[in-house]
Amino acid sequence: MKEWYFEYQLLENRPGILGDISSLLGMLSINIMTINGIDDSRRGMLLSSESDDQVERFKSILHTIGSVSVTKFREPRVRDRLAIRHGRYIERDAAERKTFRFIRRELGLLVDFMAELYKRDGHYLVGIRGMPRVGKTESVVAASVCANKRWSFISSTLLRQTVRSQLADDELGGDHIFIIDGIVSTMRSTEKHRTLVSEVMRQPVVKVVEHPDIFVRETEYELEDFDCIIELRNDENEKITYDVVEPGFSSFDIS
Repeated sequence: MKEWYFEYQLLENRPGILGDISSLLGMLSINIMTINGIDDSRRGMLLSSESDDQVERFKSILHTIGSVSVTKFREPRVRDRLAIRHGRYIERDAAERKTFRFIRRELGLLVDFMAELYKRDGHYLVGIRGMPRVGKTESVVAASVCANKRWSFISSTLLRQTVRSQLADDELGGDHIFIIDGIVSTMRSTEKHRTLVSEVMRQPVVKVVEHPDIFVRETEYELEDFDCIIELRNDENEKITYDVVEPGFSSFDIS
């Protein structure tokens, strides 16, 4: 069975459109796995079919239905699956396409999104920006649980400042998510710790770096090295700033 993501917008809100489309799919032996409204103006469906020919026939018939406009028809991506599940698309930066924005009341959507990222095999580098106490570390850990992955703090300020200098033997497998606090690791650490960070960054696993801008500022890494950047705010208008971050203690040490 092959899966498809189908999304359409109503041009004419007449009764029975959903029933007509569902009946057409049934006649063509295309299964509706999930259906949901998307962002108040569209409807999305996750479909499955054994026959590409039937899917192509369905797409051709859709163009003759004047009351709907097809907005997406493709193999489902991560954002499509999450849109079906949560009823809205994740906001993506128009200029920086690998930057995704969330606010605190969307923590459930954020956790689901990161969990999908964590299921990848091999090297994948995620950066997460946000002011203190907005929920960054908690979301990273919750997503690890959802992805059925173990997590290890290389550096953190979640409960107390953590600065490690070596890995345990059971942390060398590919089922680990390594979490690095970019401020602690670059401005509050020892040479042994920085050596460990370099070792972890070379591991073919998923790494999450909190405060990636500071991490990039203080190391040889660049933002282009990150596969995905996540921004988490308390509200849409909050500005993420690191003006208070200097060597020594700051409010980011209790984030």
